[in-house]
Amino acid sequence: MGKQSIIPFGPQHPVLPEPIHLDLVIEDEKIVEAIPSIGFVHRGLEGLVKKKDFNEMTYVVERTCGICSFMHGMGYCEAVENVMKVEVPDRGKYLRTIWAEMSRIHSHLLWLGLLADAFGFESLFYQCWRMREKVLDLFELTTGGRCIFSVNKIGGVLKDIDAEMLQTMLSVFEEMETELKTIRKTFLFDYTVESRLKGVGVLTKEQAHNLGAAGPFARASGVKIDMRTRGYGAYPDLDFEPITSEIGDSFARCDVRINEIFQAIDLIRQMIGKMPSGEISAVVKGNPNGEYFMRVEQPRGEAIYYVKANGSKFLDRMRVRTPTFANLPGMLETLKGADLADVPLLILTIDPCISCTER
Repeated sequence: MGKQSIIPFGPQHPVLPEPIHLDLVIEDEKIVEAIPSIGFVHRGLEGLVKKKDFNEMTYVVERTCGICSFMHGMGYCEAVENVMKVEVPDRGKYLRTIWAEMSRIHSHLLWLGLLADAFGFESLFYQCWRMREKVLDLFELTTGGRCIFSVNKIGGVLKDIDAEMLQTMLSVFEEMETELKTIRKTFLFDYTVESRLKGVGVLTKEQAHNLGAAGPFARASGVKIDMRTRGYGAYPDLDFEPITSEIGDSFARCDVRINEIFQAIDLIRQMIGKMPSGEISAVVKGNPNGEYFMRVEQPRGEAIYYVKANGSKFLDRMRVRTPTFANLPGMLETLKGADLADVPLLILTIDPCISCTER
């Protein structure tokens, strides 16, 4: 048995944009154990329920994360709507779900770019982010924002998308699909990329299940769980199956996310083809009184929104459990036995958002 050392990793690191600190116990170049320290970002978002009323909290919740901000707002609104027994009009549900799937596309493209940067493919990094800009441009055209959109409201959405804009979106996503097929060849069939991803950071199906992994991280290990199948938003009207892999390594996680981009484009195409007419929001009267536990499928996995109301305009409690929090135990498991050089890459494969986690 060789001599063990402890190497501090983070919270600042040239490869990782997230403030996570790990004490890495290593023996030679192998990780024996990883001890996490989170808590470098304190914002107190949940405590603002005492100062912002339940309508204003929609905009606070969106700021939990700049990447999946729309789905934070959507999850919170659906929780409050269930407490108040408010039925969102069908068109409002479809618009929400279109923007949710656009969020998934831009989040996964951002992650693919960061992954390419982590193993040294700078041109691939720029290519992924250039494609992501097209999605952000569509967000800007339809909501007015590029990261924080502020179109969710209790009862529906604040903005509509006209038929001409929907056709423009179809054209953009069709072009993007063609570009994405070229990028997929590099990510999945290039020898250099395979050498950095295949067999690295394996998480078995049993480990993923026992450790409560979520999202693409879990599905890449064969855990077929996707909150969209629960039937919120417009998902009951759509034809899709959760994308999974049985391999459980870094390559599988990359494969699942790339295929989820194609799936998201297909879901948007289905929704535009079925888009109902009518109102985009319902009239909401009174204050919420009760509690509800809402689960949605963010790009990173299952997110939970708990609200408890007392009949006044201020909530008693608002709680968010983000998918990164659920994926940290699985990430630590993938680090055991890994090479020190693979640590940044393995942390990236859970698509971490530490600021989300700490709220």
